[in-house]
Amino acid sequence: MLLVALSGGIDSVALVYLLNTAGYKFAIAHCNFQLRAEANADEEFCRQIAVQHQTPFHTVRFNTEQYAAANKISIQMAARELRYQWFEQIRQQHQYTCIALAHHQNDTIETILLNLVRGTGIAGLHGILPKNGYLVRPMLYLSREDIENIVDVSGLAYVEDSSNASVKYARNKIRHQVVPKLKELNPSLEQTFENNLKHFRELEQLLEIQVSALQQRLFVYNGEEIHISVAEVKQLVPQRLLLFKLLHQFGFNETVIDDIISSLDKHSGRTFQSPAGNLLLLDRERLVISKPVKAIEATNITVDDHTINYGSFKLGILYDDTPLIVKNNHLAVSVDSDKLIYPLTMRSWQQSDHFFPLGMKGRKKLSDFFINQKIPLHQKNAIPLLVNGNGDVIWVGGYRCDERYKVTDNTKKVTIFELLPMIEGEQII
Repeated sequence: MLLVALSGGIDSVALVYLLNTAGYKFAIAHCNFQLRAEANADEEFCRQIAVQHQTPFHTVRFNTEQYAAANKISIQMAARELRYQWFEQIRQQHQYTCIALAHHQNDTIETILLNLVRGTGIAGLHGILPKNGYLVRPMLYLSREDIENIVDVSGLAYVEDSSNASVKYARNKIRHQVVPKLKELNPSLEQTFENNLKHFRELEQLLEIQVSALQQRLFVYNGEEIHISVAEVKQLVPQRLLLFKLLHQFGFNETVIDDIISSLDKHSGRTFQSPAGNLLLLDRERLVISKPVKAIEATNITVDDHTINYGSFKLGILYDDTPLIVKNNHLAVSVDSDKLIYPLTMRSWQQSDHFFPLGMKGRKKLSDFFINQKIPLHQKNAIPLLVNGNGDVIWVGGYRCDERYKVTDNTKKVTIFELLPMIEGEQII
């Protein structure tokens, strides 16, 4: 059984009539946004249509203005979000096969013109799709004039939405002021757009096939990272369009794509972040796409601790009375016990951090050390720092000990710290 979205206007009334005439079984859903004086009367009108067709009727009343204010969006966007969320909720609750909407040819024209004015990619030119998930639009082959004729001939009653006449809304400006002028230039505007839509949709399909093949060829998966050869990116034609289509799925917009392209030959090491939270590192030979690693909550270490959890590591701590130096294990370090001030801290790096790298006399900013070690920006937060009680960085876990805390001939006691990657779900006992 279908779920039909019925506002009471001419389009949705025609949709109910056509579905009933064609023998479809359906239920009716009506949203009362409580924005107009006649909203409750419209709700009752839709209820009577359901009674007339002896079909289930679902209705809901939204505080649309409150929702818009709380989410800092327009009334139109709020109404859109509310109705589609509710339609899907009702569909799932009653197991309706799909949700039928009353969009037609003129709605498609208005949508395309709006997308062009606001700025859009090729996807914005395909207009309103006949089927999108559980949403179906059976009347896209009909023009507004066709629907008016069907309603007139059939003697159907419908309600007028007073807001449809207002040109303060962008869509209504297109409908009442732009489209009539275009029809003066081309009386067959609807048919022309219908023909163009077929070409746009075919071009979009062709592009998607090309991009899918490119993705399979260019994407190299390395754990949770995706690597793309810079040399291959430079050979893309048309470069901007294809790179945008490849990276759009990660949330990168066209402005960022322009920045990436302009940086290909001169800004190795630059990092870009998408609104979706993904990072793109421009390396010398590749683009590296990854999720940012968030700073891990600091963990204190007392003199009585022998094992602690930190992020994806387990830190083992061994106290020894002999000046033992750990060699050939970058995940372990020996330090002079007498120089430790408890509690110690295990944490992620901070912008102000510095230390004296083992083997060097001078102080070095940790950010510069990371650059010298060629550690990508998105991986820095994953590196554990062992910090003394006085704030000194004792050990950059997995990389370098601080010169001041190394084991010397004068060392009497040694503390050994070892990082062990944790098995998922492992707990310290």
